[in-house]
Amino acid sequence: MTAKDAADNELVLAFGRLQGAATRLEYILGRRLEEECGISHLMYEVLLILGRAGGPGLSMRAISQEQVLTTGGATRLVDRMAAAGLVQRVTDPDDGRGRLVRLTALGEATAVRASRLHVENIKRYFLDPLPASHRERFAEDLRILSHAARDSLPQLP
Repeated sequence: MTAKDAADNELVLAFGRLQGAATRLEYILGRRLEEECGISHLMYEVLLILGRAGGPGLSMRAISQEQVLTTGGATRLVDRMAAAGLVQRVTDPDDGRGRLVRLTALGEATAVRASRLHVENIKRYFLDPLPASHRERFAEDLRILSHAARDSLPQLP
């Protein structure tokens, strides 16, 4: 086998295409969120995580594990989001020593506005290029891959 043979391996090429598409889509969709809503894609993801959680909020540990960030990275991100008025830290009602992060009214409104924009862009850049007959199966295959990869990751401390 040569280096060319290795580089031309069908599986290597397929995975490279997946990575390339994900990187390009992340750039396109993330840039739109920044231009239209003033938030990064990562901030948007945290808004979604907190929106799904509802209730009193989530711990920094839960946010970092959900986003595959270090606790320090999640803390810095949440600090920026708090400074922007998107989230607030509150006392954990189940543990007076603990702190939780939850959406503010501005964070809720930003999540809704950003989601409307994001859905339009997902349709335009992610679904429209695919044949209509493939879309549902493709989305299900991505869900399966995402869950399998998530389940293979080590738990962050």
